[in-house]
Amino acid sequence: MTNPFDGAAPYYAKYRPGHGEAAIGCLARAFGPGSRVLDLGCGPGTVAIPLAPAVHEVIAVDPDAGMLAEGGRVAAGSPNIRWLSGDSTTLAGLPPFDDVVMGRSFHWMDRRAVLAELDRLLPPEGAVALVGPSRDPGEHPWEPVVRLVRAAYASDEPKAVGSFQSSGEHHHDVLVDSPFDRVESSLFEQRLSWDLDAVLGLQLSYSYTTPTRLGDRVAEFVDAVREVLLADNPSGVWQERTVTEVLIARRS
Repeated sequence: MTNPFDGAAPYYAKYRPGHGEAAIGCLARAFGPGSRVLDLGCGPGTVAIPLAPAVHEVIAVDPDAGMLAEGGRVAAGSPNIRWLSGDSTTLAGLPPFDDVVMGRSFHWMDRRAVLAELDRLLPPEGAVALVGPSRDPGEHPWEPVVRLVRAAYASDEPKAVGSFQSSGEHHHDVLVDSPFDRVESSLFEQRLSWDLDAVLGLQLSYSYTTPTRLGDRVAEFVDAVREVLLADNPSGVWQERTVTEVLIARRS
């Protein structure tokens, strides 16, 4: 499958909100200070960078060179993050790890195949952690008007067999049907405020509307989104409540 986030790294790093201190703290407690944690599909370090001070080392792995470069730039000076090129098909070639965390990257994978491989590679007490939106996340307050514009510009991405996109099966249900069937869920609320630039930048972080996919239509797309946003909400400010779910899964 082609790289779905080609060109998105700077927008992803700047405009995708973090998971919040409470969610990162939950991960840190689950792993412990001595853990060597694999962040699989790390992006620009959304989890790796805030988690690194609380663990022994983070092995941050992503197939996108731009994401790795952006993460390395943001984390400059952090001594215990290794940025490595790879994906869910190259797990066996990675340095040893004690636990693994995945954010939205898990959506894109053949999830059962990945969990079977992690069962082979993780030590007996190793945990698989997932962090992302709760089961019923709702939608951004601007989504009803932006969706119509995005549909005119977005291009579809092939869906990997076993991915969330191909089946719609929730991650929790996939975990309990895997070797990592002892699952604990924790929910963490955040309240976010978005301005117009942030909402526009967020659109360019999505796989279906990256600058690479839009090509010479980037400016046209951004102008079209800006127009509908301000027509719907002239203040150019949006408030949002989000709920992040952390799933910690271990073997029975």
